[in-house]
Amino acid sequence: MSKKKPSISVIVAAPPGQELIRSVEAVQRMGVKLEIIIARGKQPSVQRNRAVAKAKGDLIYFLDDDSVPLKENLERAKEHFGDPAVHLVGGPNLCPADAPKLERAFGDVMGSWLAFGPSAARYRKIGKVRESSEKELILCNMMIRKSEFVDKGGFDEALYPNEENALMDAIQNDGGKLIYDPEFVVHRRPRSTMRAFMRMLMTYGRGRAEQFRLHPTLGSAPNFVPPLFCLYLLLTPFLPTILLWPLALYAFAVIAQALPIHTCIVCSLPRLIPLIVLCHVFYGLGFWKGLFTKLEKVERRDDVPVELERLATE
Repeated sequence: MSKKKPSISVIVAAPPGQELIRSVEAVQRMGVKLEIIIARGKQPSVQRNRAVAKAKGDLIYFLDDDSVPLKENLERAKEHFGDPAVHLVGGPNLCPADAPKLERAFGDVMGSWLAFGPSAARYRKIGKVRESSEKELILCNMMIRKSEFVDKGGFDEALYPNEENALMDAIQNDGGKLIYDPEFVVHRRPRSTMRAFMRMLMTYGRGRAEQFRLHPTLGSAPNFVPPLFCLYLLLTPFLPTILLWPLALYAFAVIAQALPIHTCIVCSLPRLIPLIVLCHVFYGLGFWKGLFTKLEKVERRDDVPVELERLATE
């Protein structure tokens, strides 16, 4: 007798009143029997926790409202979860080929190692299937065992973003495996304007600092580099010339990283070089902000309104 395959619930956090939800439309087109729960509200970690509590699936597939997953993701994930030690599976979110040039440039930069370090694997297919960490996995394309999610208490509702990072650290600390599959793909457009991109970087930096304050781990140590870089830039007018050589080394590294990113060097360099620098500066500024924001460690935000909408596919 063949072993019963686990059932899947797809959970999408969306703002109130949003009608077009690309991830839901994509899942409905798959032609696979699934449960979909749309959690509407203004605090995504709370929305997702409420949705998981009502979900019937053995596996929870978290998608952002604009994530467009491949149909093959479902079977790939089920194969990985055939190993009982595997508690979570994820992969990259890729910029669609038909996105505008600026958005493709954002995608290229986020997929570069110098700009995003090991987290570049969230935005580009890198390597083979492997046991990984929260550095390479991202919530907009993540599947987890419901039992493990519940056992760990779900997402920390005091965090947004980085609620998934704290959860993944907790899973790994208890010996659970996190799997990165470069073919477990969703397509998702990056921010559409420079202002939105910079705001995203600030938010990522703030979220990481707040995560570190609530759930300190050695894994967050590399994330202190961008804020220290910002401090160094601030102090450069007061430093002796001999201490400015790191800037020349940094400029060389940025140019070397930008060269292989795009085939059209003349078109791409004037755009990619400043974008890499902006990644470091605005992430660093966001990190500094997150070190001083007011935080309250809470178990559950019961006063936050969330509306759940359950759909089914055949």
